Amino acid sequence: MELIRPVLRRAVEVRGPRPADEVWESYVRPARWPEWSPQIRSVDYPVPMLQPGTGGTVHGPLGLPVHFKVLKVRAPYAWSWTVSAAGVWMNLWHTVEATAEGSRTVLALEGFAPAVLLYLPLARLALRRLVAAR
Repeated sequence: MELIRPVLRRAVEVRGPRPADEVWESYVRPARWPEWSPQIRSVDYPVPMLQPGTGGTVHGPLGLPVHFKVLKVRAPYAWSWTVSAAGVWMNLWHTVEATAEGSRTVLALEGFAPAVLLYLPLARLALRRLVAAR
């Protein structure tokens, strides 16, 4: 699907003490996203773990449904998806890697510039919570 112009690409990197295996488990199970992502209230998804070609809906605090489709899941520790809400699309790529101190996660995203800029602070907060010690 064609992205609404102007398109902006950005990336966020966050490091934390949580082991990469645990971070990955929280990523690949959509039912767990509300545990670490404060902008997500619930997720409707048909299977327990991310699978390419499947889709679902994320419900946020304002009731706006965000529909998504998982594009790829690559072990270990990488996945991508596309999301849409109110006619605006974004493509997102996630990676997790083990570090000596715990883990590092990177989110690269591309989409309608205002949507990307609004989402970046929320993404950074969520990723900090994701890699934080439990």
